[in-house]
Amino acid sequence: MIILIAAVGRNGELGKDGNLLWHLPTDMRFFKETTTGHTIVMGRKTFDGFHGRRLPNRTHVVLSRRAEQLPEDVIAVSSPEEAIRYFSESKAKEEDLFVIGGGEIYTLFYPYAEKMYLTEVEQSFPEADTFFPPFPREDWSCHTLKEFSEEGLNGSIKEYLKK
Repeated sequence: MIILIAAVGRNGELGKDGNLLWHLPTDMRFFKETTTGHTIVMGRKTFDGFHGRRLPNRTHVVLSRRAEQLPEDVIAVSSPEEAIRYFSESKAKEEDLFVIGGGEIYTLFYPYAEKMYLTEVEQSFPEADTFFPPFPREDWSCHTLKEFSEEGLNGSIKEYLKK
């Protein structure tokens, strides 16, 4: 299953200058618990934001036009279709493929997504320069997994399933 996982502000804000707009321990724990043991797909800018580190116990797939600039232990692909093909040919069908960003990558993979986990922060961030793609909420069923209030922010982690 292809799953988009992100933390977004009230207007779909994701980040600024390659960084998150907040630090939410609840969201970080959820992300780690949910993606560990799975394949994660990201764009090169998101991968560069890890500063050469890999997230433990996850296969890293990076969408990039410059595969030669990526480390050997990262799977480089040039399109969403190539990532999906790699995943379907090399992994068990019951494993999930998590798309972790950034904004352009979410837009590219959105048509293939069957599920989304969105940590929705109840605040606007006008300084943001990266956004999650707007989507028709009526195409998804949604339920709240957890509500939180931390670091001066309120929000909830929600699961969206394609209808």
